[in-house]
Amino acid sequence: MATRPAVDCEPLKRLIREVPDFPKKGILFYDITTLLKDKLGFATLIDALAEHYLDQDIDLVLGMEARGFIFGPAVAYRLNAGFVPVRKPGKLPAATERLEYQLEYGSNVLEIHRDAIQQGQRVIIVDDLLATGGTAAATVALAETLGADVRGLGFVVELDFLKGRERLKDCDVFSLLHYPQ
Repeated sequence: MATRPAVDCEPLKRLIREVPDFPKKGILFYDITTLLKDKLGFATLIDALAEHYLDQDIDLVLGMEARGFIFGPAVAYRLNAGFVPVRKPGKLPAATERLEYQLEYGSNVLEIHRDAIQQGQRVIIVDDLLATGGTAAATVALAETLGADVRGLGFVVELDFLKGRERLKDCDVFSLLHYPQ
C-alpha cells in the first residue's frame, strides 16, 4: 500500500545534498546530513513521519543501525512509544535474537535483545532509506520472531527504481520523499 504524507514534504528535497560518484563512480548519493541540520526541515520530517502512525497506538519504534537511531527515537517520542535499537552483531550486552540475511552482494547480520518486544506489541520500523528492501525485510522478520505486530515501516527517502517496496508487500510502507531514478 503506497501512501503519501498529509504534509507536502517535497520542499525537504531542497535540503538534501546530492553527491555524485559516492561511494563509487556512477552512484548519486543523497546526503541527508544537510536536512538534519536544518531545524525546521528536521522538525517537519519527524512530524510527518509520526503523523502517519498517530492513530495506531504504537508501543515501540524500531530503528536499524545506524541512521535509524537518528529518526527512531524522535518518532518514538512524538508517538509516546518506546525505542528499540536493531544492531550489528556484538553490540548488544544481553541475550539477543540474531538474523543473517542476504544482500545483493553478500550477507549481513542484525541483532535485537530477546526481551525487547513482548508478544503482540504494536511496532513500526523507521529508517532513513528504502533501497532494495533487504535490511527492512530482515528487521520485520526479526521483530515478528519476537512476537511483534508490525504495523508499518517509515522511511525518509525511497529510491523507487530499486523496487525495495516489492520485498515488503505485506507491510504498510510509508516514505516521505521519493526518487524515481
